[in-house]
Amino acid sequence: MKILTIVGARPNFMKAAPIIAAIDAYNRNLPQDMAQSGVGTKLHHVLVHTGQHYDEVMSGSFFNDLNLPKPDVHMGVGSSSHAVQTAEIMKRFEEIALSEKPDVVIVVGDVNSTVACALVASKISYDNAGTRPLVAHVEAGLRSFDRTMPEEINRIVTDHISDLLFVTEESGLRNLKKEGIPEEKVHFVGNTMIDSLLAFKGKADSSTKLEELGVSTRSGQNGAAKKVNRYALLTLHRPANVDNRESLQNILDGLQELRKDCPIIFPVHPRTESRIKEFGIDLNGSGTIKLIGPLGYLDFLCLMKNAAIVVTDSGGVQEETTCLGIPCVTVRENTERPVTVEKGTNIVAGTDKEKVQAAIRQQSVMKYENDVPEKWDGQAAKRIVEILARSQKSPQANG
Repeated sequence: MKILTIVGARPNFMKAAPIIAAIDAYNRNLPQDMAQSGVGTKLHHVLVHTGQHYDEVMSGSFFNDLNLPKPDVHMGVGSSSHAVQTAEIMKRFEEIALSEKPDVVIVVGDVNSTVACALVASKISYDNAGTRPLVAHVEAGLRSFDRTMPEEINRIVTDHISDLLFVTEESGLRNLKKEGIPEEKVHFVGNTMIDSLLAFKGKADSSTKLEELGVSTRSGQNGAAKKVNRYALLTLHRPANVDNRESLQNILDGLQELRKDCPIIFPVHPRTESRIKEFGIDLNGSGTIKLIGPLGYLDFLCLMKNAAIVVTDSGGVQEETTCLGIPCVTVRENTERPVTVEKGTNIVAGTDKEKVQAAIRQQSVMKYENDVPEKWDGQAAKRIVEILARSQKSPQANG
């Protein structure tokens, strides 16, 4: 059975890495007699990187941090408008799919690479009978109910053309049922991004980023003991927040009290940094906002797990802080991950200055237990691979 996994952007790497590791583990543990008899078949895996994120920091370092194998195919698409990028991915992926003829195409998350490759795989034909691969969507069913977000469109389209839908939280089950997705296609497996976090959070302690930023010192024998000073972590990258001067300024103004209380470390996305310069936004003032470049996975995880509070517009960071028990304020009007709010670790504050300040005040005094959502136990990828292995009678026929 040949499985082809698509990655294209940073969030994809954290979600795909555990699946690839679980495939390897499945193959190692498959008894030889089962493989020879055909009762159980080894899973042949092909990793395709579309190149949606293509530089070393935004892409390459994640492969090293997550022990991801080198991609078997690198499409090198690069950045462009949504339409051009999606179309280019579809054109190039069609050739790859026809050449590789996978039984299953795994797409993860909600980026352009996800919807583009799902569309190709759902419509391609290997033969006159219309044989095609199964499309498996990892992180299915999430909804913000805000169709101005490009990711929302990608999620909806991908879910409705997928054959296997792997759900991270119970809201996904409810959403897919309301949209008429047949129950037999849907599998509640947990969260592969949390698989990565649990697998690597210990290793993240070896990062020296806290010392480099002056928020931690090591002492004791061989510098083993670490004292971490109070700091906040900020991430902003969504176009609705950073491409509009008023929205971006409101969010930054909402941090005024926080930056007086503790330093704010801001790994700034290239898009956000260019907008700050373009809009002439002055980050000087009372307190500190320390801009640094984008970080690799382990360095960022180290910063996140030691932060007093995180302010973000990222969906994945909402999930990771929930798992870690770190107070989070989401500067968006909605979230497609409501379980993070239900668990209390996350407040959706919007982008109004006063509301952002109020949410930060509330979260700054809170302490949370690690009350993780159901099935966020580090075993999601194993569940996915077991389901894929049971679906070995594919490919599908177009109907």
